[in-house]
Amino acid sequence: MSLANGRHYLAIPGPSVIPDPVLQAMHRPAPNIYTGELVDLTHALIPDLKTIAGTSGHVALYITNGHGLWEASLTNMISRGDKVLVCVTGNFGHGWADVANRLGANVEILDFGKQSPVDPDRLEAALKADQSHEIKAVLSVHVDTATSVRNDIAAMRKAIDAAGHPAVFAVDCIASLGCDRFEMDKWGVDVMIAASQKGLMTPPGMGFVWFSEKARQAGQGNDMRTPYWDWETRANPVHLYEYFDGTPPTHHLYGLRQAVSMILDEGLENVWARHETLARAYWAAVDAWGQGGKLSFNIADPAHRSHAVTTLSLGEGDGTRLRNWLTEHMGITLGISLGFGAIGSVEADNYFRIGHMGHINAHMVLGIIGAVETAFAALDIPHGEGGSVAAAKLLASRV
Repeated sequence: MSLANGRHYLAIPGPSVIPDPVLQAMHRPAPNIYTGELVDLTHALIPDLKTIAGTSGHVALYITNGHGLWEASLTNMISRGDKVLVCVTGNFGHGWADVANRLGANVEILDFGKQSPVDPDRLEAALKADQSHEIKAVLSVHVDTATSVRNDIAAMRKAIDAAGHPAVFAVDCIASLGCDRFEMDKWGVDVMIAASQKGLMTPPGMGFVWFSEKARQAGQGNDMRTPYWDWETRANPVHLYEYFDGTPPTHHLYGLRQAVSMILDEGLENVWARHETLARAYWAAVDAWGQGGKLSFNIADPAHRSHAVTTLSLGEGDGTRLRNWLTEHMGITLGISLGFGAIGSVEADNYFRIGHMGHINAHMVLGIIGAVETAFAALDIPHGEGGSVAAAKLLASRV
């Protein structure tokens, strides 16, 4: 017998749970794309998207996913042959570096491994060594969705400034925006990218590039820019189609409008606090479970863990066994391993990820924790007792 019937819970680190009001907003006939409601709605989204990013700068909207945003940001920032420094803390830092390399950039990687954040001192030293300022851009992921590390972006900005380096500072916030605190202007970020399907609680398919005037000026005259990715027209459109270089993603826009309103109605500070508290409930459960088995955090220091995703190692291939059992019997899907060996390998099967981003609350988190404890018992996976109680106590202390 399976107990999985009912609404399935996709607890992966994106796409995240889509709120019913967002789905309802999208459930409508196709609108007029030339005048009227959709035009006004899109124009009104721009200042709200800037508020969520914490910037007074520019924003360009794209019909794309995160990989497209890597390309969009690079083609507007640099020319072929330009040197970029990529600070890598997992799978997605390597991904952005690979796109830069394939576009013709001269890529230098500072690799901090899979279990540590960026070391600002190493970044500062690398930039000081670049006395001729050949490096045109510094790239980093705020939260690497594979490793669940959260980098200190403000500290990285201070390192760049301490080195006296003029490079454009670009940050991937695809996994973190709307989950972890991020303040683009306050932290001195020049370019930031994010997509619709994680903290913004909208189906995959839309992406955003926020950029400062410094970044816009730095990219003038570069030779990598193409008509579709060019952020100039998208950030300063006259007509609706110019936001998207063609037909707009009509129903995504209705859903995004609802999702953005939900975020702003709750308040960014409250959104960040909710994500931190719910993440810590998971961490409390894992701390208890880890006392009697091999379960462990990929990121040991809580100060460097994402509030949107937690990457865990279980050992002996039990990560995949756990995920499969939860899907079949509990109606829950957890995230697969990424960047820890080839998919299907023994190493990869040791890991799993829990997404806790966007439209989540306490009873959803406690449901996952209870289901994981049930899976441990069903699969005879050694673990410490009291994970659910530890999470409950943590939540009770925060209410």
